[in-house]
Amino acid sequence: MSATPGFVDIGANLTHASFQDDLPEVLARARDAGVSVVVTGTTVDDSRRALALGLPCTAGVHPHHARECGPQTIPQLRELAKHPQVVAIGECGLDFNRNYSPHPDQEKWFVAQIELALEIGKPLFFHSRDAHPRFSQIVSSFKNLKGVAHCFTGEREELRAYLDLGLYIGITGWICDERRGRHLLELVREIPRERLLLETDAPYLTPRDLHPQPRARRNEPAFLPHIARAAARALGRPLEEVAAETRRNARTLFGLHESGSSAAAQRPLAA
Repeated sequence: MSATPGFVDIGANLTHASFQDDLPEVLARARDAGVSVVVTGTTVDDSRRALALGLPCTAGVHPHHARECGPQTIPQLRELAKHPQVVAIGECGLDFNRNYSPHPDQEKWFVAQIELALEIGKPLFFHSRDAHPRFSQIVSSFKNLKGVAHCFTGEREELRAYLDLGLYIGITGWICDERRGRHLLELVREIPRERLLLETDAPYLTPRDLHPQPRARRNEPAFLPHIARAAARALGRPLEEVAAETRRNARTLFGLHESGSSAAAQRPLAA
């Protein structure tokens, strides 16, 4: 068995068109790198496509698509979530940066997805961009929530708010960007060991310091160990230790099996 530590990429957009032609090769590279994947769902149809991949996935509606939601959205997500491969509701939340959907629509369907997650006992895969403190105000109005602040890139005040809400924190290749992500090298040390998760957000957020850069700068799960090494250096701890802790955290939050899967088997992870 390979000595490569096992990792869990908690957020990869593998239904993206950029993976259409070579997804089997992408997944093979992930396995060779010791990476298990949770696929992100961003619309009802996209969540169906994620489920069809046979990997652990989320089911939800990204705030960009909130304006497209209607009376059938929550019932459709509820039905998808009955499948054991669906390990969380989301990607859901608020995005006040691009504002592709009006704020009232974003908030309405964000709340509806939180209520669904609480109803069925699933954790949440949260998106928040330029939406603090409104995001925290909404989340704090609910009790007994479990979830992860996906792709955290914010400042200390926002991090403390999310930790106070009991959320896990997802760190991406943003931590590898010496221009925009330098602050994360310090903030990652403030995340409790039992709350840190790692993700690529593939095909987005390719680590800026990855050499050579991939074709078309497309990120993929096989690059997660590069992100993990950056986090381990910032934490001053061995890569193997960070890999084991974040893997354990992913299993705890999403109910993943030891193999890193929920229903469909993947390559076993190291103990």
